[in-house]
Amino acid sequence: MRTEINVNADMLTWAVSRAGFDLQEFIGKVPNLEKWISGEKKPTVKQLEAFSKRVYLPFGYLFLPEPPVEELPIPYFRSNGAQVENVSINIYDTILLMQQRQDWLKDYLTDNDFENLPFVGKYQDTNDPLRIVNDIRETLNLPENWASQFGTWEESLNHLVEQIEDKGIITIFNGVVENNVYRKIPVEECRGFVLVDAIAPFMFINNSDSKAAQMFTIVHELAHIWTGHSAGFDFRKLQPADDPIEILCDQVAAEFLVPTQAFNEFWRQRPNIRSASRHFKVSQIVIARRALDTGKITRQNFFYFYNEYIKRETVRKENQPPGGDFYATTRKRLSVTFASHVNNAVKTGQLLYRDAYKLTSLKGDTFQTFFTEHI
Repeated sequence: MRTEINVNADMLTWAVSRAGFDLQEFIGKVPNLEKWISGEKKPTVKQLEAFSKRVYLPFGYLFLPEPPVEELPIPYFRSNGAQVENVSINIYDTILLMQQRQDWLKDYLTDNDFENLPFVGKYQDTNDPLRIVNDIRETLNLPENWASQFGTWEESLNHLVEQIEDKGIITIFNGVVENNVYRKIPVEECRGFVLVDAIAPFMFINNSDSKAAQMFTIVHELAHIWTGHSAGFDFRKLQPADDPIEILCDQVAAEFLVPTQAFNEFWRQRPNIRSASRHFKVSQIVIARRALDTGKITRQNFFYFYNEYIKRETVRKENQPPGGDFYATTRKRLSVTFASHVNNAVKTGQLLYRDAYKLTSLKGDTFQTFFTEHI
């Protein structure tokens, strides 16, 4: 027997708009949606379940009397602009997912007598980027010239992430919502976000971004943790938003990666972006940004260099073979530190498998293979 359901038409149109679809185009793809909205027909439970999945909405939401108010849980900034109130549904859902994982981890760490991390919010009342830079280096056991020991800046990036995770900061790299390759997170809308917490800080870096920009984003997010401010940002063309904390965190990232004094000394002898990139073991785009900061190139020259660099990166990515190692990707999407805590919680009976599946977006044989062979 077909069970038809009464659904508020406003909820249907809101759900389509919320998911970022054009209503008329979407009506063409979903049979009977126009008749559901007009009241000419009513959807069945099965039809409504299928609709909710297509618009990325929990099924129960469709039975609310009116659309709920969905507020961003953290400040979100646009480059050269102010804080915004709304982001795309893919970014919003990813922030909520990271919050759910963080909430579980906070409880788990507290229950198991882990202590708060002493560096979180340590410089909440300072605007001195050098003090923050020095403390980050000391905490991560990285001298000023730490990157010079590596052959490439990619290797230095990997080492930096290892040091960060070792201190209890969960570092997530992903370019889609969970494991859904059809729900991409556009770089121009989100380079990353950070959820600051005293015991379980989370950093999210858009893995679709160039590796060059990722390093700058990572240190920018570290500065947010040290100053105690959660935030998300698009960080377009590596430019901060017009906000005091964003500007401070931007200064910290720049000084941490390419110290001003050392950069000035190098540039006097070899004023060349490529040479400086090899010397400081950071990408050319970071050197260009530093040259802009210190008045060595103009904004016009920087933006020209940036655009050309991104074009080359795009071509390089397009020429890479598709696919990749799913489990290696999952290690980055979950964070090795977070996955290790989940694994320990399951083994000690503090976390049910069904809850672990939900936390990790993995299940069944895939879950077992990942945690037995790749952690």
